[in-house]
Amino acid sequence: MSEVRFLDTTFRDGSQSLWAMGIRYGMMEALAGDLDRAGFSHIEVPANAIFFKKMVRDLREDPWDTMRMLARTITRTPTTCMGGAGGNLNGFGTPTAPVLGELFAEKLAEIGVMNRAQLMANTADQTTRQFPTAVPRARELGLTVALAVCYTISPRHTDEHFAETTRRCAALKPDVIYIKDAGGLLTVDRIRTLLPVVLREAGDIPVELHSHCTTGLAPVVYLEALQLGVKTLHCGVPPLADGSAQPSVLTTARNARILGFTPTVDEELLASVSARLGEFARRDGMPLGVPLAHDADHYRHQIPGGVISNLRHQLAGIGMADRLADVLEECVRIREELGYPIMITPYSQYVATQAAIHVASGKRYDVVIDELVRFAQGAYGEDSGYTWMDPDLRDRFLALPRAAQLAEAARHAPADVGLDDVRRSIGAPGISDEELILRAIMQGTAEIDAMRAAGPPRTYHSGDLPLRTLIDRLGETSRVRYVQVARRGTSMELRTRQEATS
Repeated sequence: MSEVRFLDTTFRDGSQSLWAMGIRYGMMEALAGDLDRAGFSHIEVPANAIFFKKMVRDLREDPWDTMRMLARTITRTPTTCMGGAGGNLNGFGTPTAPVLGELFAEKLAEIGVMNRAQLMANTADQTTRQFPTAVPRARELGLTVALAVCYTISPRHTDEHFAETTRRCAALKPDVIYIKDAGGLLTVDRIRTLLPVVLREAGDIPVELHSHCTTGLAPVVYLEALQLGVKTLHCGVPPLADGSAQPSVLTTARNARILGFTPTVDEELLASVSARLGEFARRDGMPLGVPLAHDADHYRHQIPGGVISNLRHQLAGIGMADRLADVLEECVRIREELGYPIMITPYSQYVATQAAIHVASGKRYDVVIDELVRFAQGAYGEDSGYTWMDPDLRDRFLALPRAAQLAEAARHAPADVGLDDVRRSIGAPGISDEELILRAIMQGTAEIDAMRAAGPPRTYHSGDLPLRTLIDRLGETSRVRYVQVARRGTSMELRTRQEATS
């Protein structure tokens, strides 16, 4: 029987898709060792700038400490990271010195938390604009390289588009090419037509599949892909699977076996990991990923799983949780007006942000984010869609005073900025590389100081430490007056001071 391998997405894409990146240091520390022993081909780790920002700002945890913990805990299984060969530290809107992105990748590789770089071809021309530099850079750092052919649906994203993107990726000789279906848009019928095209153009390069369960179809699409020749599937461990995340490794492995494939993961061990992660989630009030009913509307707005999770979180934070449907409907309209950009990082974030502004203000394009002005200027390449834009809207964007400012800034962007220049611009020439990167990501020190003032990260204990778990739980309540523990004829009773003196 043919083997089927699994790449684990629990810590990175599972958390991003279902918990708005809310997985904590202590959760990963408690489970990473068992994931390492479970037989995955790779384990995806949250080693990119967007997770660093979340860890500092919301979780009040030091991301560098998290990276070091993962590196010393995951020692058998290669780790992988999306965008792992460097990139823009501030997000995709404000360009920063390339040397910062390179330094970030160097530090991650130096720590040993990253063995494979996953780079996304979210436009066909990105394979000629960015990959010829990024792929050799990853090789210099000792990383293997996986290039993602990103899937979407629009009048201009045809089989020939995906064939051309795959050809350009294959010409760079990556170790892996994978189909990245961030929107969960693939159907069984579509994978039957798309996958042969990608396999043909990939040649001898292995092809993997990465999808989301947003439309409810990814689990059956995965099984069809296996039968068409894919050997590695990207899955998560429940409860950080299903929902808007990847299919469950447990369910997929069981179904693959029924079809005659041999899963290479330890399903019993992973069931234990799943039970413990579920307990952590219930303790912290985090959502549990569950299979979703098929949602045909998703094929219209195409907002991917990781963005949906954060969009819900952000709308709730500004009192607009009940307006999600309105924002998604506005996303449909904006995407069409922009010329059908692929709804994946960064374009999905741009569209969702602009849509939220429209819904909140009740006015369309009264305020335009810088990223869409730069989009209209062609900053993201021809295949981003800007040449297909509504011409009146493009003219409106280009006539904005801000457009002239952004164009001027792009013309005068320094080409060769060194680390010493960056340190001086931040105002701390003597700081360490790790501190420099943190300050660049967070745009200052206030949130970093708050993170450090919060103290050590919260700890989580696996199910094999019941007494320690009991003690931790007792520390969370004042309602328990006494506890009695008995084992093999020996008993111990603990009482509160008030109970003992009454």
